[in-house]
Amino acid sequence: MKNLITTIFLIGILSVFLIFISETEKTKEVLEVYTPTKIGIDIDKNKTISNEEIFCIEGVESFSLEPSEEFYNNNSKQYNLTNEDFISLGYLAQEFATNTILHKKVSFSPTSKITNECKFANIKINNLEYKDILLNSGFGVNGNKIGNIENFRNKLEKAKKLHLVVLNHHSNKYHTLDCKFGKLAHDAIILPKRQLPKNAKPCNFCFKQQLKKKKTFKYKKDFDIFNIPNIPTPPLVLTQGDIALYFTDFTHKLKPDNTCSSLVCTEFVKLTNQANESIDIAIFGYEDVPKVTEALKKAKDRGVKIRFVYDENYNTDKTYYSANDIIKKLSTVSKSDRNESITNSNYLMHNKFIIFDKKIVYSGSMNFSKNGLSGYDQNDVAVIKSKEIANLYEKEFNQMIAGHFHKEKEKHNTTNTFKLLNSNIEVYFSPQDKTSNRIIEIIKNSKKSIYVPTFLITHSEISNELIKAHKRGVEVKIIIDANNVYTRNSKHQILRNNGIPLKVENYAGKLHSKTMVIDGKYIILGSMNFSNSGENKNDENLLIIENSKLAHNYETFFKYLWAMIPDKYLKHNPKAESKESIGSCTDGVDNNFNGKIDKQEESCK
Repeated sequence: MKNLITTIFLIGILSVFLIFISETEKTKEVLEVYTPTKIGIDIDKNKTISNEEIFCIEGVESFSLEPSEEFYNNNSKQYNLTNEDFISLGYLAQEFATNTILHKKVSFSPTSKITNECKFANIKINNLEYKDILLNSGFGVNGNKIGNIENFRNKLEKAKKLHLVVLNHHSNKYHTLDCKFGKLAHDAIILPKRQLPKNAKPCNFCFKQQLKKKKTFKYKKDFDIFNIPNIPTPPLVLTQGDIALYFTDFTHKLKPDNTCSSLVCTEFVKLTNQANESIDIAIFGYEDVPKVTEALKKAKDRGVKIRFVYDENYNTDKTYYSANDIIKKLSTVSKSDRNESITNSNYLMHNKFIIFDKKIVYSGSMNFSKNGLSGYDQNDVAVIKSKEIANLYEKEFNQMIAGHFHKEKEKHNTTNTFKLLNSNIEVYFSPQDKTSNRIIEIIKNSKKSIYVPTFLITHSEISNELIKAHKRGVEVKIIIDANNVYTRNSKHQILRNNGIPLKVENYAGKLHSKTMVIDGKYIILGSMNFSNSGENKNDENLLIIENSKLAHNYETFFKYLWAMIPDKYLKHNPKAESKESIGSCTDGVDNNFNGKIDKQEESCK
């Protein structure tokens, strides 16, 4: 009898344990709280959020820092709320949501509702409906009715005491919430006035304006002085096994800096800090970014061997980057492509790849400058963990460090195709691999779509193949950089004349990607522009990644960029430094390389 009771007891304990494990497996961690009603759930448990993992909460709206115009208009009138009330309530609501759900385990059941922004789902935390938690907090609204009016009034009273301001870290000035200069800063944040740094100074314009009659809040003008479309930003990092893709979003980074706050920069610093043996750097050049420099110094101090290959003009006074000497001094050996031949020296060592410990490759379109590392320019970076791929890059690097550049390099006699879990990866180097042959082959076989965000297109054969694809019914869309419509051999007008939708970007930074996404299957990216020089003269590298999940997510990012550029630029070409190019008249950059900056430029006056 005792044995039977013991057995029953153990079975009961085991059942409870199995139920606990089962319930735990069903819950997933919230990694992002974009707004109180839009969150990122780590379904794949890979510590990143893809488009498929972004969910909006069914059956509830909420005050937020970026309310929709409809939500603003409905509730501002009904509850007699000012613009400052709205933003202050949004600030508290974001704080509440973050404290409630960020990094917590939740269960979720998707509904049938899907928009371009997200999928909808019912979310539970600790067996409580998150929707009900939000409604009861006083921040949630259902059917234009606040969920708990008493809590709302308490929150509103607290919100009115916040005295929020906009702090510009760069100038260390703070602004009123509706100041037109407050939103100019790329790194502006909203915070209570009491939390300001002691040395922060008030903006002369808006605090003088406060003494005058308060102006009426105009939703579209004051929420977005640049008329930037209010479209949710898709994920800027995608992962699949040992591959991670990083994007920079130049539509919201309107001024460069050297703080190393972008994902592309922090990832480079992280990999540098983790390196134990070697870092081989092949980049166009370097502009000092303190956190990058410091990470490289620490790597050298702990015994990591650094080697450095870079571009140098025959006339060294024309070498574009000024801080190459910083990395040269940290390197055990360094080599530029400059030699006795003026012609060869004026070809470009245009690579942007780094090899860590002979097992990780960091490569893409990004230059190691303030514009690139801050995310001010639009770029793509791939981080690939593979000893085999790193070994091929190492062979290419070794040719250059030995002084063999451009047409003096030899073609590698080892395989350039690799299998990484669900991905097939091909690696090509210019000028020895005649890379356009493979690009054209993939375009010829395309069936559905070709999306091209690129710095320029001057390559005749690639342009012709894109036109052929368009004429046989493939959806072809192209975005190019504003400066390069004036490039001598630009094919943009030929492509337009043949019916291909082609937009010229209208933002301050460069669209510096050199990318194609084909049939939701292939991603082509790297340092090589789609040009004759990129293929046949310069030192370049290019990756072709065959992975449907990554490609579909990249398509989403491309469509976001496309939507952020007005349709009028399908026909009209904005000047790179003008009032048409958002942020270009206030970024402190000579965007069109004519020696004039911001208000010195006629088109900015």
